[in-house]
Amino acid sequence: MSLALDPAAQDLLFREARTANTFTDEPVTEEQVQAIYDLVKYGPTAFNQSPLRVVLVRSDDARARLVKHMAEGNQPKTSTAPLVAILATDNEFHEELPALLPHFPQAKDAFFSERPVRESAAALNGALQAAYFLIGIRAAGLAAGPMTGYDAAGIEKEFLDGDHNVLMVVNIGKPGEDAWFPRLPRLAYDEVVTTV
Repeated sequence: MSLALDPAAQDLLFREARTANTFTDEPVTEEQVQAIYDLVKYGPTAFNQSPLRVVLVRSDDARARLVKHMAEGNQPKTSTAPLVAILATDNEFHEELPALLPHFPQAKDAFFSERPVRESAAALNGALQAAYFLIGIRAAGLAAGPMTGYDAAGIEKEFLDGDHNVLMVVNIGKPGEDAWFPRLPRLAYDEVVTTV
């Protein structure tokens, strides 16, 4: 059985897509980012909790403040990418649940009244949304360079508040010269899938 999604789209989103390490200087517009979000916001999360929050780093000052918290190997590409996004979780996402889950507004207090429960739920569901966001970047014809090499506490102090945790930093733009490392191997179906 083949997939319903067009093979060219499969290539764009998965088979030919890789983490970009260099970018052209072509800007990433606010309209492009909004189109990405307007697509990926439909990805599922538990209780429709939608804990992902995105900080777009556009100004030179903000870029300099971010770069100092990046691992040494990530600093040059973060300095030169057309746009950088800090993807974070909102640990107070439950405040939005009455609007996001109107048929079950009591979920806010019934399941998420305790902070540790919210942090765990936000980490899992925020990671799901971050993955959707990366696929959305690819769907927009752009390349993503997601990174987790940084000082999380430094980024959180610089850009977030005590209710948010950084998940990853993503460089975004059109791929530049020598943007890709060679494709690394993947596990085969029978190494991953077990039928019981």
